Amino acid sequence: MILAILTYLIPSAIVPIQVGFVASLATKLSDTFGSEVGKAYGKTTYLVTTLKPVPRGTEGAVSLEGTIAGIIGSILIIMVGIFTNLITGWKATNAIIVSAFIANFVESYIGATYQDKVKWLSNELVNFINTTIGAVLAILIYLIF
Repeated sequence: MILAILTYLIPSAIVPIQVGFVASLATKLSDTFGSEVGKAYGKTTYLVTTLKPVPRGTEGAVSLEGTIAGIIGSILIIMVGIFTNLITGWKATNAIIVSAFIANFVESYIGATYQDKVKWLSNELVNFINTTIGAVLAILIYLIF
């Protein structure tokens, strides 16, 4: 919502802001796809901090199946962004895919390291941090490259 408002407040920066907006949505769908598919179909899940096998559903666990599903989720949102003319080109597409991927691994790290130890660090706050990282990182990648 903040990025949508910024497109009106800073019209000269509309393109990178739109990239960040789409990236925030792509990051969240990537997280949802990765979590749900990983929990349901992940053959082997690893704790992102130690890379040791852990049971499916463990906070901070990642799996190949979940990671692939997450990438598919971000691509689906990118396609919506392209069809609605919010983003164009490979530069934006690549920035969003990379940022969503990185943001979700950071979220897994936060979940594995802090979520059970810090009472106020709710799942909703971790999701907000995740989508914010995805948006900011996509904007930076887009502007730098």
